[in-house]
Amino acid sequence: MAEADPITLAKINYYCQTGYYGHMESAALEGLQRYGNDPILKFFSAFAKVLQNRVQEGMRELDILKDKRDVNLCATMALMLAHKKSQTMDREAVQELDAKLKEERKQAGELGLYFAGLFLFNSGKYDKAREYIDRMLKMAPQNPDVWAKELGLTLKGWIELMSGREAKRSIKFFEEALVGSKNVNALFGKAKYFEMKHNYSGALELINQVVVSQPSFLPAFLEKMRLQLALQDWDQTLETAQRAEGIDIHCIGAIEYQVLCMLCREGNYAEASTKIADLVTTLDKVEPQSGQLYYHMAQVFSKLCGRNNLVLQQTQVFIERAVSLDSNSADFVNEMGCQLMMQGKVKDAMRCHRNAMQLDETSVGALTGIINCQLLQGHIEEAAQQLEFLNEIQQSIGRSADLAYLSALLAIKKGKGPEKAIELLNEATELHFAGLKGLPLGIDYFCKLNPDFLLQVIKDYLHFAPQVPVASGQPVSPVLKRCHQVLDLLTRAVPGLMDGLFLSAKVKFLAGDIAAAQSTLQHCLEQDATFSDAHILMAQIHLSQNNFKLANQSLEVGLSYNFQVRDHPLYHLILARILKKQGNMVDAIKTLQMAMVLPGVKKSGARADSGKKSRVEQISVQDRVAVFLELAEAHRLQNEQHEAAKVMQDAINEFQGTPEEVCILIANADLTLARGDVEMALGMLRNITPDQPYFVEAREKMANIYLNYRKDKKLYASCYRELVDKYPSTQTSLLLGDAYMSIQEPEKAIEVYEAALKQNPKDAALASKIGQALVKTHNYGKAINYYEVSLKTGGQSSLRYDLAELLLKLKQYDKAEKVLKQAIEQEGQDLETMIEHTKYLILLAKVYNQVDRLEDSQNTLQKARDMQARVLKRVQVEQPDAISDQKELAASICSQLAEHAANQRDTDTAIKFYKEALVYSENDSKRSLDLAGLYLMSEDLDSCQHQLMTLLKNDGDNSNATIMLADLMFRRNDYDTAMYHFQQLLTLKPDNYEALARLLDLMRRAGKLDEVPKSLDQAKNASSRAPLEAGFSYCKGLYEWLVDSLTVKVSMNG
Repeated sequence: MAEADPITLAKINYYCQTGYYGHMESAALEGLQRYGNDPILKFFSAFAKVLQNRVQEGMRELDILKDKRDVNLCATMALMLAHKKSQTMDREAVQELDAKLKEERKQAGELGLYFAGLFLFNSGKYDKAREYIDRMLKMAPQNPDVWAKELGLTLKGWIELMSGREAKRSIKFFEEALVGSKNVNALFGKAKYFEMKHNYSGALELINQVVVSQPSFLPAFLEKMRLQLALQDWDQTLETAQRAEGIDIHCIGAIEYQVLCMLCREGNYAEASTKIADLVTTLDKVEPQSGQLYYHMAQVFSKLCGRNNLVLQQTQVFIERAVSLDSNSADFVNEMGCQLMMQGKVKDAMRCHRNAMQLDETSVGALTGIINCQLLQGHIEEAAQQLEFLNEIQQSIGRSADLAYLSALLAIKKGKGPEKAIELLNEATELHFAGLKGLPLGIDYFCKLNPDFLLQVIKDYLHFAPQVPVASGQPVSPVLKRCHQVLDLLTRAVPGLMDGLFLSAKVKFLAGDIAAAQSTLQHCLEQDATFSDAHILMAQIHLSQNNFKLANQSLEVGLSYNFQVRDHPLYHLILARILKKQGNMVDAIKTLQMAMVLPGVKKSGARADSGKKSRVEQISVQDRVAVFLELAEAHRLQNEQHEAAKVMQDAINEFQGTPEEVCILIANADLTLARGDVEMALGMLRNITPDQPYFVEAREKMANIYLNYRKDKKLYASCYRELVDKYPSTQTSLLLGDAYMSIQEPEKAIEVYEAALKQNPKDAALASKIGQALVKTHNYGKAINYYEVSLKTGGQSSLRYDLAELLLKLKQYDKAEKVLKQAIEQEGQDLETMIEHTKYLILLAKVYNQVDRLEDSQNTLQKARDMQARVLKRVQVEQPDAISDQKELAASICSQLAEHAANQRDTDTAIKFYKEALVYSENDSKRSLDLAGLYLMSEDLDSCQHQLMTLLKNDGDNSNATIMLADLMFRRNDYDTAMYHFQQLLTLKPDNYEALARLLDLMRRAGKLDEVPKSLDQAKNASSRAPLEAGFSYCKGLYEWLVDSLTVKVSMNG
């Protein structure tokens, strides 16, 4: 009988709980083929039909079963459910069924109670289910059937676990059921308990037991896959998904997780869209009636694809299927609106949201969709009224992230100023992330993370961020810091999200972290070489580094992939900046004039259809301003002052009454300053008041004029003091403190930093600056005391490193060791903690090295190497932009280990570590040369030659490698080849006296001293100072000594 087959029942139960009702029906039908007309399997088949909305078909089958022993109760309950799901409910039939249920319940047996409880459990009625199972378990002692009790205990455990009331008790029931048994459902329950306690490894161990004992039991693979993702092991997740698909080609969960991997980890949208099309076909085949599944797939994948058109076309198919199955579902119709919104079809989206509102007047999702559409269409007043209504609705339940975001969007549209908008955007992100607490990585997490929402928030934040990279040493804008925090979390969870990586690179560039920005962009372009925005941003980065050739190359590559780039003002703006930096003002002016006539630059210019999503960003207001200002600047540099003034006036007219008007005034002050009128420039800047946007930038500009033109340090500092008075914040305090540091007044800087730290005791940047300022004033004792007090009062752990480094510098080795050991003892499995631990271990090895504890130093470096290996494994997924830095750190650790081994004459070990270092940094010349030197020392001449030839292939001008190669040839008595290498080197660097001296010795051995004067003349002609160089004099003296010695020998022999 089926009730004695725990595998079949577990499979049916799993699919029922997870909403795969088509799979549930298939599993029941498979069982019927094995067990014939088993009433239990017939019940589940009928119940699955009802759940798939094939109500009449299910009712006919249930009607036959309602009088069958063991299934009479559950069949009666299912019939009542079916009647309620019918379009026209037969109330009289429901009343009759209810009366029948009450009567038969009195005389129900064990299995009847069990399957009734199971039905109620799967219907979410946990309290009712508990009543039935408690009655069943009371009857169990009178019954010798162990398996029946096992079933009851397992279900009791599930009820307690899922009801949430007695979750702790559930483990007792599962363990009792598992005594002398390997009940799959009990193992699943125990695993679920561990999962709810965030013990994912423990849960995975239990699921693995099922995988081993039942290698074709598909639910075990689906659970294993889910837990592996919770453990953030993408490789294993993908492998398990592929194994599950191998067992059943129509396994929806397996295909879903493969798509998830393509979208989240790889960012491979083309392949993902193809796989999603396969998933649509599979759902149509095995779950054609599951509207909820179609809806779920549309929702998840659309939020993860960065609005990629290929993926959105497929998710549109999902939601269309869902709506066709249930056109009265407000959720389905509303999601259709969201899908259309992502495709830029705002009018169509609005129609769907309104339809959803008609279906369910209480739908908050539909109302937020309508407000969003109104804001995008420019219907500001209508949106404001609706938003006020939504505010009133949500007062009782608390504000949502969507509400805060829409309020921010309204503030931006109404021009309420950056402070209000940023405050609301901050509220939106805080509320949004609060909803993610405690969730493991998985489908539910990704759905609630909603990367699409966060990307829109970041784009709105960037309206208020500076558009020019912050100067080295200057504090980073709080807006950029906030963007970095959000994007860091987003790109760790979804490392394949191309738009997330692109915006992260942009934020890093604006924050002055050029190397990290380049690394992130490179990762983007490796994933998608056609990403035009990434090429344009790369051009901006190259331009900021004065790499004009590479900047131009990036623009051209971006253009080759997308000719729309040429129609984007940003392309012309960057190209003009390249031409300007190259001194080609005529072409720069022509390029900017072309940009001026493009849509979107001027108010009067036609705007591109916002409904069409291209791979090129819309031009920002800041870039529009930049086109005007760059053109005015180019005219000024071309000495066309009248034209410059005209463009500037056009800019003032264009942006009058907007926040950017002040930006134009600041630029006008720059032009005035360039003409030499310092007083007028200062006057313009003084007129910008604290209530206007860009007041901070205006005062910074004034401060620089006072310092660089007036040489007045007092007035320079007073500008920053005014900023602190008008805008008291951590940011302005940092600016003032840094200003005092720059004019060599660290004592005043410390006062400012300390005052700011009292307001923000957890600000690591402030704490670090105080420590650095104290060190700069040589107050080492005070600095140590400050660090120690900060750490005791819960200061940032990053201060430990600063303290240990200072103690090492002061040769207080015991204290440095103690601080570092305390830091290392603090456990943590997150990536940041692991990266910190590696740094601590490297510094601790330095401490041991200083006190000649060489063995401890080497052991500590070994620990650092092991920790860094773990970091590298995780950083590839969580922080792909940091891979190059972390690889370099790994190479550095290996090099230090190699040096330790070499110093102890352990050449084999040193060679092993240098080879490992070169795995991480294969083109590092110094490490390659050190390795070659070790091969030479150990007389492994073939390996030495191979290493040197590889090095010279990558770095042909490496003189040390050439000298070593010549030495190698000399050892092999190949004097001609050795001389050739020295001569080649001296042709490039005639003043390399070490090489010249070695060549002299070789010439002597080869009897070619008559060729030496030519090389000496080359060295002499290479530099007018050669006769005064010690190296040249040595070589000349050596040559003369060798010639004299030879002459004496010849005369003696004569």
